[in-house]
Amino acid sequence: MDETEFWELVDATRDAAEGDPEEQADLLVDRLLALDPDMVLDFSRHFEARFNRAYTWDLWGAAWILLDGASDDAFDFFRCWLIGQGREVYEGGVHDPDSLADLLADFDEEIDGDGEELGYAADEAYEQLTGTVAPDLGIPPAAAEPLGPPVELENDRVLAERYPKLWERFRG
Repeated sequence: MDETEFWELVDATRDAAEGDPEEQADLLVDRLLALDPDMVLDFSRHFEARFNRAYTWDLWGAAWILLDGASDDAFDFFRCWLIGQGREVYEGGVHDPDSLADLLADFDEEIDGDGEELGYAADEAYEQLTGTVAPDLGIPPAAAEPLGPPVELENDRVLAERYPKLWERFRG
């Protein structure tokens, strides 16, 4: 599975789920079950690499604003959700987290921002296909700490200055 096929699966399931991340995860498992186990592992590698790449302080600050606070777990789930939003939103958000103010059509804290189940979709499909737990993916592990300079997440003034568009749209 190449990168284009990865994003096509993400986009197709998001569109079919009408943006509901739990429904998207269920649909993703269904789509992955139609593939062979090696393709499911390829999908998992793509997902995990993007999940790890999004482990930055800058993106955590954006998640903090959107979610009105984000613990370690909430940020993990946010990164899964961000991948589920598709290539344009994901790449834009990783490159310039403040651009999420322009890239997100809407954001509902009750539904959006939590893609926990998306993070397990490939593992679930692999287990259903093979009856075994997915093997090590052979990709470098995530960094121990988020990349980039730390953000004072609990300082509203700092957040408003660092993410002016997000702050104005979602907190202003």
